[in-house]
Amino acid sequence: MLNTSIIGASGYTGAELAAMVQKHPQLHLAGLYVSENSLDAGKPLSELHGQLRGLVDLPLQPLADVAAVAKSSDIVLLATAHEISHDLAPIFLEAGCQVFDLSGAFRVKGDDFYPQYYGFTHQHPQWLDKAVYGLAEWQADAIAKAQLVAVPGCYPTASQLALKPLLVAGLVDTQQWPVINAVSGASGAGRKATMVNTFCEVSLMAYGVFTHRHLPEIATHLGTDVIFTPHLGNFKRGILATITVKLAEGVTPEDVTQAMTSAYHQPTEQAVRLLGNQAARLQDVVNTCFCDIGWQVQGQHVILTAAIDNLLKGASSQAMQCINIRNGFSPLTALVG
Repeated sequence: MLNTSIIGASGYTGAELAAMVQKHPQLHLAGLYVSENSLDAGKPLSELHGQLRGLVDLPLQPLADVAAVAKSSDIVLLATAHEISHDLAPIFLEAGCQVFDLSGAFRVKGDDFYPQYYGFTHQHPQWLDKAVYGLAEWQADAIAKAQLVAVPGCYPTASQLALKPLLVAGLVDTQQWPVINAVSGASGAGRKATMVNTFCEVSLMAYGVFTHRHLPEIATHLGTDVIFTPHLGNFKRGILATITVKLAEGVTPEDVTQAMTSAYHQPTEQAVRLLGNQAARLQDVVNTCFCDIGWQVQGQHVILTAAIDNLLKGASSQAMQCINIRNGFSPLTALVG
């Protein structure tokens, strides 16, 4: 059994992670931690997330002694703010822990990326260079050897899983940038409500136009420029991405189908379900670990739809896939069945 600790366990993603670790036959939930000044410190996790009552009743402990937590942990999951993950990850890594970071602190290599999009200068270039981007279906070989896995963002996961097969197969005319329009539920903003993400105030709207931090993350890991516009919807969880792509000259609908089925042909190891010409729907993926992808071709264009649960495939269940791959477990352990 691998001792597994969750830092930032009080939020939506932390609660999902706790349930998965508790269910996992090869992991032991060693501790749930929050910041020292958190008002949630000392409370059972199930008091904050009632669906865990009787399943995960461990208390949320203040993270007072990082070194002690590192010493008692084989695996550390960081469900923390970007700046906190940036500071904590090296401590756990130097103690020999496997670290799976769900923040953006180690996702993109680039001198100006963090000051521009996250508001801080990265102080750990050696770990940034060693970090493996945890897009599970595409990075399994690298994840299997990694000590630090940067779990992708929710929008980038849906966007990349849909687009990557076509790009890898050389089917896209990249002179015309793929256009990604995606809408997320309000839980993507975290558990602490604000005026802009409470249900009473949310109105379907675009935000972060041309400036959202997930734009360079998507473009960097796809290796091509894209236009990405996120939207906030007045529902709790899920992401639906609609992606318009110009195909290269001579590409047929059969070529598109072949690229998708070649990329995702291992249903017991990959959390992707292909729908063919059926459009993806949120109601089919919410509370599951899956990304559903559909596509329709007309002339030289294809429109892809991709749906995920932003808290699961867009965060916690993808982290669990990475843990499974890293430690030689079946990739969907604790996620299906």
